[in-house]
Amino acid sequence: MKRELIHLAAAALVPALVTALVTAPAARAASPATGLTPAAVDAYLGRAMESTGLPGMSAVVTHKDEIVYAGGYGRDSDGEPVTERTPMRVASVSKSFTAMAVMTLVDDGRISLDEPVAGRLPEFRMADPRAAGITVRHLLNQTSGLSDTTVDIGATQAATSLAGYVSALGTGTLAADPGTRWEYCNVNYDVAARLVEVVGGRGFGDYMRQRVFGPLGMTGSAVGDRVVRPSEGFNSLYGAWVARPEMPGFRDGGGGGVVTDAADMGRWLISQTGGGRRLVTPESLRTMHTPSAVARGYGMGWGEQDMGGTRLLVHSGNLFTYNAVQAIAPDTGYGFAVMTNGAPLYDDTYDVLTGLVAMSRGDTPDVPGGDRQMFELVLGAIALAATGLGVLGALRSRRWAGRRAGSPAWRIGLRLAPALLPVALFAAYPSLISFLTNGRTVTWEQLTYFAAPLTITFAVVAAAGVVTTVMRLVRLRSVGSAR
Repeated sequence: MKRELIHLAAAALVPALVTALVTAPAARAASPATGLTPAAVDAYLGRAMESTGLPGMSAVVTHKDEIVYAGGYGRDSDGEPVTERTPMRVASVSKSFTAMAVMTLVDDGRISLDEPVAGRLPEFRMADPRAAGITVRHLLNQTSGLSDTTVDIGATQAATSLAGYVSALGTGTLAADPGTRWEYCNVNYDVAARLVEVVGGRGFGDYMRQRVFGPLGMTGSAVGDRVVRPSEGFNSLYGAWVARPEMPGFRDGGGGGVVTDAADMGRWLISQTGGGRRLVTPESLRTMHTPSAVARGYGMGWGEQDMGGTRLLVHSGNLFTYNAVQAIAPDTGYGFAVMTNGAPLYDDTYDVLTGLVAMSRGDTPDVPGGDRQMFELVLGAIALAATGLGVLGALRSRRWAGRRAGSPAWRIGLRLAPALLPVALFAAYPSLISFLTNGRTVTWEQLTYFAAPLTITFAVVAAAGVVTTVMRLVRLRSVGSAR
């Protein structure tokens, strides 16, 4: 979800800034699906890897009960080849796994989708009495009323356990009555993970291993990074990939804690299309895949979407150094997943997925790539231009001051306003990005990761404005004193 939101925000900010101044992949043995052979998938992914310039990528395609292809490209931060067994953080793709864990409890008769969450979790007490009406279904459909804008996200990220995470919601309120409005919020699925712990009688990671990962043979998957530990991911900085540790925060929950690999994702996708080992009843699987009346196409960890005439269930996942996306086509039985160990300002995983879906229809896929490079090239050009304008503004400040000496203060203020506008925008930068991403909480630290090129460019433009303004005021005072 972050991919669409942050890309939209960045695209909106760039015009404002302008105005202001591979290794060989490993294939899994499988029978080729019609029109989609392992060799064809490998060739497409190889071209996509080359054109996008990603540091590392793994992908899997399934059809009904078979893994058509699973492989990896590029290298990790330790210099090791990425394969179908390279651990990847999949962020919000985790939500579909958490929903599955909850549905196993529903099928076991241990919990009901329409019972209040507060009745099961004594620590789930909020400063809003409406929270008592939040049901399990509300959490999974993201219609609980929980919102980044009304809870203390910082306190939840400082938690060391799911129980502590849920307790940290105590001062929060709801943005809407439960069941009346859809709003994407990770808190829903972290509360759901705590519910799995309490009702399932064991830690969330243990429950996932025993009831979801284990039965499917997903031996390379876990919740959190203590059992299965991925290498450092990357951020793109004006086209150069920089290895960085994932941003600190709570990563043991149901909203984004799963670490997995392409081979395991193949087993997962097969189960989601009704094949392989069944974890829940067909009716429960349909419930997970069916959007609620108010959820704007969102089911339980899956979003409904049409892609070139193909009906898909999709969910993306984005952390600060990793990106992922998964999709299934219920009408054709295909499944797809793409994962990368790089998180740039523009996420290519969805574009790669689009090509795979096109191939499943028998169409020739467009090879993605160039958007990230072009986007960051534009930002770099803006930063260079702003630096030049700042130097020029400082050099011409004496001439500027000479022309405006003796002018009224209000007129001088108007003349200085254009140079100060980027400063004001930069001061409000996190709030501005939060507004453009529908109220999602955004911090300065977060903006130094995937958004680093935009952040640096914005800072350079603001600094140029400050230098120009200060030099003009100094020269103006000097000219005034001389007179």
